[in-house]
Amino acid sequence: MRGWWREFSGLVLPTACGGCGRPRTALCEGCRAALLGVPACRVRPAPEPAGLPAVYAAAPYEDAVRALLLGHKERGALGTAGVLGQALAGAARAVAGPHGQGPLLLVPVPSSRRAVRARGHDATRRIALAAAGELRRTGTDARVAAVLRQRRAVADQAGLSAPQRLANLSGALVVAGGGARLLEGGRVVLVDDLMTTGASLVEAARAVRAVGVGDPGSGSYAGDRCPGQGIPGFPRAGASHHRPGAGAAVRNTGVPHLVAAVVAATPESFAINRN
Repeated sequence: MRGWWREFSGLVLPTACGGCGRPRTALCEGCRAALLGVPACRVRPAPEPAGLPAVYAAAPYEDAVRALLLGHKERGALGTAGVLGQALAGAARAVAGPHGQGPLLLVPVPSSRRAVRARGHDATRRIALAAAGELRRTGTDARVAAVLRQRRAVADQAGLSAPQRLANLSGALVVAGGGARLLEGGRVVLVDDLMTTGASLVEAARAVRAVGVGDPGSGSYAGDRCPGQGIPGFPRAGASHHRPGAGAAVRNTGVPHLVAAVVAATPESFAINRN
């Protein structure tokens, strides 16, 4: 109910840009460019946890993009779900590869029931639905397969280190009964609003792989290059932090069976070696 009221009030009350606060516009051109102005890019956290699938992000998590995501998730700015979904759609399309391999199946990383109740909505699922609609509108068969569930309580991730986050989430997710059938015949793309350490996506990938979907390694692409490099304001490439864990598969052609897309990732996760 609270989420519905916030969405309704945004239609009748004066608006301000969700990124910078500029009055009388829901999203100014500058903030839109920060979110959508550069093609989606391969990102890797440092250190990169074993089991993390290939991840693409639409934009660095800073400034206007950070404000947009926090506004949508924590402050009920539900009117921005469409443009955030557009950004996520671009990342999903980039990571999933060419057409002809079945529909894109967007699998959102679930929030806890406690968080959904507190916020009044499921932020990631809402963005995933908007992304699927954007993909279909632009000619890509896509649907949301919300098959992941939390099977045990987890601690708040805020303030935890990367190893603590992995331990906190380990074994926390499961594919719901019958969910494996929903993932057949398509290209599975795990989706989330934000990647920081990669712990949530590692656990989501583990749960999906446990029902026989995806491959055991992280995977990478031939020509794994960020189209945004060299554009002013975009993070520049630096030393590589990519250190695949034991058994990580590297694919020189094609697309890994299990991949991930996010709206945003930490700026340092963009700064990887493209050689």
